[in-house]
Amino acid sequence: MVDREDEPGWMLPLLLFGGFRTLIDRLHAELARQGHSDMRPAYGFAMQAIGRDGATASELGRRLGVSKQAAGKTVDRLVELGYAERSADAADARRKLVRLTPRGYDALARSAAVFEQLRAEWAERLGTDHVRALEADLRTVVPPTAIRLDVAGWFGP
Repeated sequence: MVDREDEPGWMLPLLLFGGFRTLIDRLHAELARQGHSDMRPAYGFAMQAIGRDGATASELGRRLGVSKQAAGKTVDRLVELGYAERSADAADARRKLVRLTPRGYDALARSAAVFEQLRAEWAERLGTDHVRALEADLRTVVPPTAIRLDVAGWFGP
């Protein structure tokens, strides 16, 4: 292993982001191969934010850290692609809920399986103990509240 004791501090976030980006890019390449070529990283975050119980556009915007209008555009695209649908809320007919369709659930299930495969590849390359240690170290320095779905809003203007 190369000694990088003198690595500048600004490299750490770039390496962490590079690892994230590598995983996400590999995920989407595999999803495309499995029939979800129209999936984009932003859609995955939105679908996670919609969740099993559904969400209104306002709730989705808050969860993603974007405006209701931006969330609405994302929902429009997810509906167009067949990953989500709009429906009346059974508890309040004035509210429109966005819910995942079977295609949406399929994409999420395939994503979970691909992430397991990618983690296994990292473990094969780095060693299982090393990957477990990396995950444990990240849990030590990353507060639980930092694991959120508002990436688009955080990166935005």
